[in-house]
Amino acid sequence: MVVGDIAVETEVVVIGGGPGGYVAAIRAAQLGKDVTLIDKDTVGGVCLNRGCIPSKALIHAAKTASSARKADVMGIKVSGVEVDMEQVQVWKGGVVQKLTGGVSSLLKANGVHVVSGNAVIMADNRIGVETAKGMEYFKFEHCILATGSRPVQLPAFPFDGEYILSSTEALTLTEVPSSLLVLGGGYIGLELGTAYAKLGSQVTVIEMGPNLLPGVDPALVQIVKKNLKKLGVEILTQAAASKYEVREGKLQVTVDVQGQEQVLRADKMLVTVGRRPNTEELGLEQVGLQPDARGFLETDAQMRTQHPNIYAIGDITHGPMLAHKASKEGIVAAEAIAGHQSAMDPVGIPAVIFTDPEIATVGLSESQAKEQGVRVVTGKFPFAANGRALTTNDGDGFCTVVAEAQTGVVLGVHIVGPEASTLIGEATLALEMGATLEDFHLTVHPHPTLTEVLMEAAADADGVAVHIAKRR
Repeated sequence: MVVGDIAVETEVVVIGGGPGGYVAAIRAAQLGKDVTLIDKDTVGGVCLNRGCIPSKALIHAAKTASSARKADVMGIKVSGVEVDMEQVQVWKGGVVQKLTGGVSSLLKANGVHVVSGNAVIMADNRIGVETAKGMEYFKFEHCILATGSRPVQLPAFPFDGEYILSSTEALTLTEVPSSLLVLGGGYIGLELGTAYAKLGSQVTVIEMGPNLLPGVDPALVQIVKKNLKKLGVEILTQAAASKYEVREGKLQVTVDVQGQEQVLRADKMLVTVGRRPNTEELGLEQVGLQPDARGFLETDAQMRTQHPNIYAIGDITHGPMLAHKASKEGIVAAEAIAGHQSAMDPVGIPAVIFTDPEIATVGLSESQAKEQGVRVVTGKFPFAANGRALTTNDGDGFCTVVAEAQTGVVLGVHIVGPEASTLIGEATLALEMGATLEDFHLTVHPHPTLTEVLMEAAADADGVAVHIAKRR
């Protein structure tokens, strides 16, 4: 490779190596394109390195410790359960390393050229990359922007890695804090707050709104909230933190709770109030692209921006900030560049929250369907009536199916309960295929499995449920 002002020519350049970027790069290469992937960090992005994967590993470790402590109900007595956070971090790091190593191998196997550095757009078909060896330049035919997002930092609570933590620092702690404040009752805060409560922290959640998990069906949230209280988590809603100070190694955070000022003390504070798209310092102005007020780029159904040769995918585009959405968008963009008629048009994008129990949803809720003027029927089945759930001592929660009343076409599925994250896959396929309630409940589901809750909820909506009393 020539280093200097001479640009290396490549057909497709992808900026960002997360679950959107690396998938786009591989798919473009599979379609015969010469592809260069630029990433400023380790391939895999936030998801593999500092988000989805390490957080789920930590959550699983915490669940294992919690399950051991509660096993006496099954006649298994475990005493002296200890959590070695340093070893947890070693194990978690091993999981991450396996997956990032796998991504690197896939990129290499598909002939994708990977460059480590910070990229900036310089012209319609040219980027510069600041690498450890100096500036390198690339001339491209098509560019895919996949630069992801970062945690929102509040001016009153700047991240310092010691007392005020982002999700990144919270995932690398080598000691369990005796007390932890979580500012923000969204999915990241509740996932990590639940994990640390199970690991032994006294957790307090501070949420500005009236409810936890804003935007999620309150009936689903209620089950999670009940279990949080069982774990000893204190929940403060309609609460706003305004300032903090450190005294004798402890945080003192001033919080207004429904009009009453309180001072909360804790070892650490996790701030999870959202994420911001990484669209600054990319040189977008050089090609006439302007993010909106929140930092997002507009795209069409093929993920093309207003510039005909530049595409954007993942967290820098509108819609939920989800890794699987980014990956699908990456495939669409790569195929569009190759001349395929691909488009981003899913019937529903599943969302999963790894709380206890898990929440997973896809499609419309009953209220959303009604707001659109659709007449619906709903069915509901509790995990407490599911044999497999009871054999795992995990019977909290339920599954709800929403369908169009006249045709029975399934419009949405909403689950709170064990393995909801796994169960939602069947529901998403059903929506994509235009399945009806009959398609669900006439399909023979294996017994005893958690999948039966989908069948039973659909049967309930269709008025033919066997394992639940008929609603009057």
